[in-house]
Amino acid sequence: MRGRWRGWREGHPGVSRGLSVAATVLAALLVHVCLQMPSTLSTLRLQEFLRLPAEAVMVAVVLLSLPRRARLVVSAVLGALLGALTVLNMLDMGYNDYLGRRFNIVLDWGLLADAQSYLKDSLGGTVTLALTVGVVVVVILLLVLMALALVRLGNLLDRHRARATRATLLVGTAWITCTALGLEVGGVPVAAEHTAGVVKFQVETVRQTLHDEAAFRKEAGQDTFGNTPADQLVPDLRGKDMIFTFIESYGRSAIEDPIMAPGVDRTLADSTAALAKAGFHAKSGWLTSATYGGSSWLGHSTTLSGLWVDNQQRYRTVMSSDHLSLTKAFKKTGAWDTVGVMPGVQKAWPEQKYYGLDKVYNAFQMGYQGPKFSWSTMPDQYALEAFQRLEHSQQRDKPLMSEIILTSSHQPWAPIPKMVDWDTIGDGSVFEGIEKAGNNPADIIADSTRSREEYGKSVQYSVTALTQWLERYGTDDTVLVFLGDHQPIARVSGNHASRDVPISIVAKDPKVLDRIADWNWTDGLRPAHNAPVWKMNLFRDRFLTAYGSTPHPSGS
Repeated sequence: MRGRWRGWREGHPGVSRGLSVAATVLAALLVHVCLQMPSTLSTLRLQEFLRLPAEAVMVAVVLLSLPRRARLVVSAVLGALLGALTVLNMLDMGYNDYLGRRFNIVLDWGLLADAQSYLKDSLGGTVTLALTVGVVVVVILLLVLMALALVRLGNLLDRHRARATRATLLVGTAWITCTALGLEVGGVPVAAEHTAGVVKFQVETVRQTLHDEAAFRKEAGQDTFGNTPADQLVPDLRGKDMIFTFIESYGRSAIEDPIMAPGVDRTLADSTAALAKAGFHAKSGWLTSATYGGSSWLGHSTTLSGLWVDNQQRYRTVMSSDHLSLTKAFKKTGAWDTVGVMPGVQKAWPEQKYYGLDKVYNAFQMGYQGPKFSWSTMPDQYALEAFQRLEHSQQRDKPLMSEIILTSSHQPWAPIPKMVDWDTIGDGSVFEGIEKAGNNPADIIADSTRSREEYGKSVQYSVTALTQWLERYGTDDTVLVFLGDHQPIARVSGNHASRDVPISIVAKDPKVLDRIADWNWTDGLRPAHNAPVWKMNLFRDRFLTAYGSTPHPSGS
C-alpha cells in the first residue's frame, strides 16, 4: 500500500504537493482554532480567532529543541491534550449556556447522564442515541486529529528548522510587542494566552473543589438549631397543615422579563385576587438561588438545609449529614405527619431520610395513566389532585407537613399541560388530547424567542394549578410556602441574569403572616422589584426563628 501511494505521488507531483500543502494548512488551522476556542457561546466570534496564541510559540520552541523520536511522542501527547481541552471548552459552552457556570471536571461527569435522560424524555430515544453516538465520535476524532495535526506540524518545523526558528522568534517578538502596547481588534487583545488560562482555571478548580469538600463538611457539622428540643421547634405553627412547594424554573425573569412578565404578572394578580376572595392572603420576597438553569436539587437542599449547596459534592455531604432540614424539623417535633410528592423522581430516592419524610410518592405511585409532557411525568394539576386524594383529604390525628415538587415548568416547555375541570382529572387520561395537540419539544428548543414565550406559559400553568388547588382544598389551618428553585437557562433568562427566585407564604390565619411582618415582603403573590433579597440558605433559620424556634447550636 505504501509503495502504491509513493508511486501515485511520483506520478502526480503537482497534485501530491497541493494535497500536502492543504493538509498542513488544515492542521495549522485546526490547532489555531482549538488554541483559541472560547468557553461561552457569546464569545464565539471571529475576533477570538484573530489573535496570536502564546502557546503556539511555546510549543514550537519545545518541538524544535527535541530529537525526532521524542518530538513525535511529545507532539502526539500535546495534540491529544489540546483536543481534550477543546472538549472541556465545548462543555463549558454548554454549561455556561444552561447552568450559568463552567464545567467542573471533578464533580460534573455524573450530570452528563442526567443530560442524556433529559434529551431522551424531550426528543425521544432514537434521536438521543444518535446524538450520543455523534458526540462520542466527534470527541474521538478530535483527540486523534489533534494528535496527527501536531505531529505533522512538528515534522514541518524539523524539515525547515532554520526558517522555523526565525519565524518562531519573530512571532514571539510580535506577541510581546502586542502585549506591551495593549493592541486590540474589536475589543479583543491581539496577544492571547487562552489555552494556558484554561489549564490554570482547571487546575485551580480541582484545588478549590478538594479544599471545599473538607471545609464544607466542617460547616455542615455546625447547626444553629441542631440541638433544639422538639417542643421548641416551630411552636407558633402547631396545628397548621404546612405545604412547602417548589415550582421548577420559577425565576425573577418570569416576573420581570418583557416577553414573559405580562402573562405571568397577570396570573399572579388574578391568583392573588382569587385567593383573597377565598380568605387567603400572601406576602412575597426574593431568594438568590444556589443554582441556575438546572440542578434543581441544589436549590431544594439549599432552601431546606440552611447551607449553601451549589455543587454535587456539597449535596452528597449534606444528604449524608445530620444537619437539620426545615422539613425534618417538623418531623422531629412529633406533632406532624410528613409526606413528599415527587413526580420527577423515577428511581430510589434515599434523600427521603434527610428530609424527614414518612412517605414519598414518586412518579409511579400516584396512579397516573396519562401521557408524559416531555420531561415532566405528569401535569402539576394531576400531582396536586393526587396529593389531595392520597394524603391531604385523609382523616388523621396530626396535621400534615408536605414537600411538593411541581415539574410542568421544566424545560423544554413543550408540550405544556392545560387546566381541566378538577372533577374530570380521574387517572390522567383526560390529558392525552392536550399532550398530542401541544408543541414539539425540538421546535421550542431550537428557538430562543419561542422558548421564552412557552416558558412564561408554563409558569402561568404551574402557579394557576397550585393556587386553584389551594382555593379548592385549603382550610383555615393551611399554610403554603412556595418558591422557584432556580432561574431558567440563559437562553431564556438572558446572559448575566440574576439568580433570584420569587418566594411566597400564603395563609388564612392572619397570625401566620404577622409573624413575618418585619421581613418587609410585598403583599400578594408578586414580589416588588425592590422587595428584600436574601441568599437562599438564609431562609431556613429566618423561618424557624419567625415561628418561635429556639436556637440550640450543635457542632460548635
